[in-house]
Amino acid sequence: MKTDIEIAQEAKLEPIHKIAQLLNLSPEDWEPYGHTKAKLSDKLLDKYKDKPDGKVILVTAISPTPAGEGKSTVTVGLGQALNKIGKKTVIALREPSLGPVMGIKGGAAGGGYSQVLPMEDINLHFTGDLHAITSANNALAAMIDNHIHQGNKLNIDPRRIEFKRVMDMNDRALRQIVVGLGGPLRGVPREDGFNITVASEIMAILCLSNDLQDLKRRISSIVIGYTYEEEPVYVRDLQVEGALTLLLKEAIKPNLVQTIENTPAIVHGGPFANIAHGCNSIIATNTAAKLGDYVVTEAGFGADLGAEKFLDIKTRVGNIDTDAVVIVATVRALKMHGGVPKDKLTEENIDALRAGMENLQKHIETIQYFGLPFVIAINKFPTDTPREVELINEWCQERDYEVALTDVWAKGGEGGLELAEKIVHAIDTKQNEFKRVYELEDSLETKISKIAQVVYGADGVDFSPKAKKQLDFFESQGWGNLAICMAKTQYSLSDDPTRLGRPTGFTITIRELRPSIGAGFIVALTGDIMTMPGLPKSPAALRMDVTEDGKIVGLF
Repeated sequence: MKTDIEIAQEAKLEPIHKIAQLLNLSPEDWEPYGHTKAKLSDKLLDKYKDKPDGKVILVTAISPTPAGEGKSTVTVGLGQALNKIGKKTVIALREPSLGPVMGIKGGAAGGGYSQVLPMEDINLHFTGDLHAITSANNALAAMIDNHIHQGNKLNIDPRRIEFKRVMDMNDRALRQIVVGLGGPLRGVPREDGFNITVASEIMAILCLSNDLQDLKRRISSIVIGYTYEEEPVYVRDLQVEGALTLLLKEAIKPNLVQTIENTPAIVHGGPFANIAHGCNSIIATNTAAKLGDYVVTEAGFGADLGAEKFLDIKTRVGNIDTDAVVIVATVRALKMHGGVPKDKLTEENIDALRAGMENLQKHIETIQYFGLPFVIAINKFPTDTPREVELINEWCQERDYEVALTDVWAKGGEGGLELAEKIVHAIDTKQNEFKRVYELEDSLETKISKIAQVVYGADGVDFSPKAKKQLDFFESQGWGNLAICMAKTQYSLSDDPTRLGRPTGFTITIRELRPSIGAGFIVALTGDIMTMPGLPKSPAALRMDVTEDGKIVGLF
């Protein structure tokens, strides 16, 4: 069986100008980044403001497991399949982070014959967007420390600086550090730390900005810390929002690439969904909606994380209408939710599969709460047995759920035709009664409680003494009407990653809140979630190399 990279390297890519022609773009609408990548103009939304939007399809999934669900693969395969049935479709994805690429999770460019290409570039440096975000973030960190070193006119309390440095790599050693050591010429000593770039507020801001001026306004509203009198200090107080925006003026432009079947794909922005909001940029999704009749986009991890944030945060800010949802599941992952260990997943186990369906059921209920039409996509693996597949079909039929077996990894768009037909039918015939889990006017505590109870199935929420104090303080600062971005393990509906399936009788513990005022939300940290991941014992990087002639090997 060929690897993803072997399949990708054998694919015939069209020159990027031909992909631009498919979208009826004029030369001033895009600029090439080599032969197979391009930056789209950030003025396209103004140019097409009077054009009706295409139908937006959100792809989400059950709670992920190490067995893999293939959500990005299904997203790409569905986009290709929609084009095969005559629907002009554009795919909108996030950019991968180097941390997971070099670690264990892998990239976010799909797989098999449903990939976005060039996958090597997309999974590594691409067009430099993540580097620009890292640079802007760390420029701000340097400005903060320099301000304190040069006299601290703003009276910033070095013990209460909330803004952290970032890097686009998993590095647990940098979670907590001390900076400024070495005497007066080297700054003021203080505790600091690193987040991974994709968990940074600047990443979230880039993805939630509607244009360059909105980006600048949001950057100016970042809270970097507090004074000795416990008053918040904003980027605008340092007067550096212009310089930071300058570093991001190219990164805000969406990236145009293509799939293995030459379907146009816009890949832009890359926040994680367990520690950030997990969606590609508003500009990318809205641009795709202007250029295609259908848009297929995804949100990270399960419906409890990425989909909830897409629907409660992104669509609200970007004024995006969601027309339907695809919920991806695999026989393997469902069996794991039913109690089967990873090394036994290739063995048929009907009882475990039946038990694991409860996880799928909860994610279905979440999408039903939002009032959106949906189709379940069973992403096929070679080890699936006919009895296991039939059980899922029967389970769905008993509950009147639309389900489609997809084989897009092995067959590309051809393997997603049934899913494509069913999602179009759902959009055309099913009632869309969209509503959100909470209103912005709800208190912060109410919003958190609604997410925990409605989306996770929790009995309630426990706030630590620190979190309770922060709730009161944030409300007093006028931040109570912001959205909520829950930072929670992706592996469980609860905040305990070991509780698979559909846990019951649990509460969600909020240990800390963090203000992301520029992004427009409050981050609620649950359980032991980390904003700087670590590398595994055997990182994927150990299997990567480049040959003498420059050919990349071992990249998935």
